Amino acid sequence: MVAVITKEAGNKKPTRAQRTAQVRELVFCAAATVVGNNGYADASIREITENAGIAQGTFYLYFKSRQDLFDQLLPHIGGEMVEFIRKRVVGSNSFFEVEESGFRAFFEFLQENPGFFRVLNEAEIYAPKGHRKHFRNLIKPYLDSMRRSVQSGEIANSSDDELEALIYIFLSARSYLYMRYLKTQRKKSRELPEWVVNTYMNFIRNGLG
Repeated sequence: MVAVITKEAGNKKPTRAQRTAQVRELVFCAAATVVGNNGYADASIREITENAGIAQGTFYLYFKSRQDLFDQLLPHIGGEMVEFIRKRVVGSNSFFEVEESGFRAFFEFLQENPGFFRVLNEAEIYAPKGHRKHFRNLIKPYLDSMRRSVQSGEIANSSDDELEALIYIFLSARSYLYMRYLKTQRKKSRELPEWVVNTYMNFIRNGLG
């Protein structure tokens, strides 16, 4: 994740609202890097602001405290992940195409943003408010999509409770497959093996088709 301060066309200075959004983005990107490297416990405001290129005093113009930043960090970066995935499922014509495209996009996002995995997994302890919000933001569109697929007859009839349970199964599979096949690999160019994608999709099709 790279953030830059930009000027409007014609070299106009950014508005106050634009400047606020840009500085906050710098801090979020810096925090994701620092937490991804050091964990929440050792992520200091000093290191985050140095990484962001702003003064420590400036930090408090945009966040009430270190904990306030932590509570907002995962929902913010998680929102970027959802948007990243959304763009890559555009054009998919069925639930299973959407699922496969989204599955691949998740691992692509983590390869580009390896610190996200630690931001996510440690948030339950260090930023529980943000952790809960992230999953609410993640589950709702997923559940809406699966409801539509049930209504269209693409997947087996299931209650909302059953669909939500399935979503958590799918999300858990992504996390553990990432740990097994990507996180432990030292080469950044390492990609998820195609047979892993095929195995996952066979499981989905056989379970829901």
